Amino acid sequence: MDPQTMPRSLPQNLDPEEQDEQQDSTKHSVYQNLGWLDRLLVVWILLAIIIGILLGNFVESVGPALQKGKFVNVSVPIAIGLLVMMYPILCKVKYETLHHVFRERAIWVQLGFSIVINWLVAPLLMLGLAWAFLPDEPGLREGLIFVGLARCIAMVLIWTGLAGGDEDYCAILVAINSALQMVLYAPLAILFVRIISRSGSGIAVSYSTVATSVGVFLGIPLAAAIFTRIGLRLVNARWYETTFLKWVAPWSLIGLLYTILVLFASQGRQVVRQIVSVVRVAAPLVFYFGIIFTFTLYVTHRLGFGYKLAATQSFTAASNNFELAVAVAVATFGPDSDQALATTVGPLIEVPVLVGLVYLVKWYAGRRQWKD
Repeated sequence: MDPQTMPRSLPQNLDPEEQDEQQDSTKHSVYQNLGWLDRLLVVWILLAIIIGILLGNFVESVGPALQKGKFVNVSVPIAIGLLVMMYPILCKVKYETLHHVFRERAIWVQLGFSIVINWLVAPLLMLGLAWAFLPDEPGLREGLIFVGLARCIAMVLIWTGLAGGDEDYCAILVAINSALQMVLYAPLAILFVRIISRSGSGIAVSYSTVATSVGVFLGIPLAAAIFTRIGLRLVNARWYETTFLKWVAPWSLIGLLYTILVLFASQGRQVVRQIVSVVRVAAPLVFYFGIIFTFTLYVTHRLGFGYKLAATQSFTAASNNFELAVAVAVATFGPDSDQALATTVGPLIEVPVLVGLVYLVKWYAGRRQWKD
């Protein structure tokens, strides 16, 4: 197990020069070692949103065209984007060494903490905020609940890398959350929407529909990534790590931008017509990201975690898998539903807020001299 994935209280076996390098790294610009695609991520996403909204509002044939053809009740263009976006991220997970990692007691402490935050605290917080801000809008409220239950397995690696967190440990959390989402998302969605919230929209949430969406849009890229990694590493492990991963990595962001553009092109008219609803959904999302990130960062600091682990835990807790939430909302309620609109607003708010949190956590670490 990598020493940097240990909590601060455990021996890390780093020499003074390595410790100085880690301390200095927190002072560098978050964009220092990134390619142009990553450096201008916010710009690309905003452009994708703007172009999508313009296409949806001024080219009448775009919306209907993007809804033609269905794959598990989701339009084929959106389905392609969702699958392409998740696959490269999951290829980075070191599945072949996970059994070694799990032998360490420290990792179980970290994983236990992450599971409690991600699968208990964060969904309940989103549920509370959805009811507090949208008591009279059951459709928008249910969309937010879908977002809160979808734990991040894609963008979190980007935020962790920008903040200088532990990317290896983050990849482990991605693998764990991927497996847990396959098992927990559908029953929790039924519990939160149909039982606790009593499905105020009047549309019953089907377990089979939710489970199928999760199984397809998470299961397919996860299985493909596992087979790709195992197969190609057996042929040439070095080529896989140095060439294939480098080639496939940009496709995750390309898939993200493509998905956002298609989503906003297909719902551009609805976003403009319901700008008040968009603002109302944005408010609880901003509170959610700020509260869960700050709470997780505070607790990890108090528990003595090192900076890398604390940043990774905090961004994992604050990030959400809006791709999965969109797929479930569209499959269950349709592309023009309030639920789909609420999940579509997710990336519009998440990106600028979490970029701001990247700078905040770097500033806080420098001010408090928080080291590993």
